[in-house]
Amino acid sequence: MSIRELAQHLNISIGTVSRALNGRSDVNPETRKRVFEAAAKFGYVPNQSGRSLRQGTTNAIGFMIEMNSETSLHGDTFFMSVFAGVQSVFKAHHLDLVVLLCPFDDDPYEHLRRVVSRRFVDGLFISATQRHDQRIDYLIEREIPFMALGRSLSGGSHPWIDLDFEGVATAAVDRLVARGHRRIGLVKPASELNLGYVFAEAYHAALVRHGIRPDPDLVVRADQTSEEGGYGAMGRLLALDERPSAVMLVNEIMAIGAYRRLHDAGLQAGRDVAVIGFRQSPQARFLSPTLTCFDVSLFDLGCRLATGLLATMPAYRDLYPVGLVQDIWPMTLVPGESDPPLLV
Repeated sequence: MSIRELAQHLNISIGTVSRALNGRSDVNPETRKRVFEAAAKFGYVPNQSGRSLRQGTTNAIGFMIEMNSETSLHGDTFFMSVFAGVQSVFKAHHLDLVVLLCPFDDDPYEHLRRVVSRRFVDGLFISATQRHDQRIDYLIEREIPFMALGRSLSGGSHPWIDLDFEGVATAAVDRLVARGHRRIGLVKPASELNLGYVFAEAYHAALVRHGIRPDPDLVVRADQTSEEGGYGAMGRLLALDERPSAVMLVNEIMAIGAYRRLHDAGLQAGRDVAVIGFRQSPQARFLSPTLTCFDVSLFDLGCRLATGLLATMPAYRDLYPVGLVQDIWPMTLVPGESDPPLLV
């Protein structure tokens, strides 16, 4: 369908259709909604190259992820499921999602600056947010539309969505204490990812609430968020004079290495040491005993990320009047066999 045919169908002028699709403020919100709905229904696709030349826009949104052992080697579905949700929202607006892979040896801040300088996307998603993240300050300063997957101490008021790390840590400690465990270890990332700090703070607070004095020796940093990282971290916990009776992992992939390290020590997860992972991933489903972990709707998370970003962009603000999105995304306990009651 051409723009002329779309205008004839709606019984409005071609100019009004064009202004509505281009996000002009002089179009009635109800008319704008009718135009977008009709364009989606009849498959109208504007000439993107012409629009980009006229408007200085690309109709593409970038999603920056950092290449690490988890995203590159394990075929994990986390980001693919999130992308599916994002694209389900974008397709109605003929927006393309562009995945921007930051290499192992590249600085995320410098990578982002190069992306912005090339101007081939109209907005950005960033992930793997650091405790203090220069990217957020940079994007805010330049008034570039963005949405962060993860919180940070950096920046002013900006949109973000983060997984419920506090809720997971609290629920895991409560579950283990109720089952008789008091010496509970924690494996967190060695990097400056903010999620590690958030999880550790909630773990500490939950122990104190139960009258358990936190032992800093029971908190270890994994060299990498991978099987190898889980293997090494579990080894350090087992080397303590008094090993933990239970271990919590901030990343589910590390559970594979943790299980193997217990096996190599003549021990078994779920029998000699209780283990609770983080997210229910495809890999975790094949562990034996089954891993107690937490489920999350990644497709719905992607949808919310998309609408939250579009709400910051003038061309779509009327269509998504959701305000400033700052959400803690819920996760649900999936009981397994890896964290039985402590046998005294």
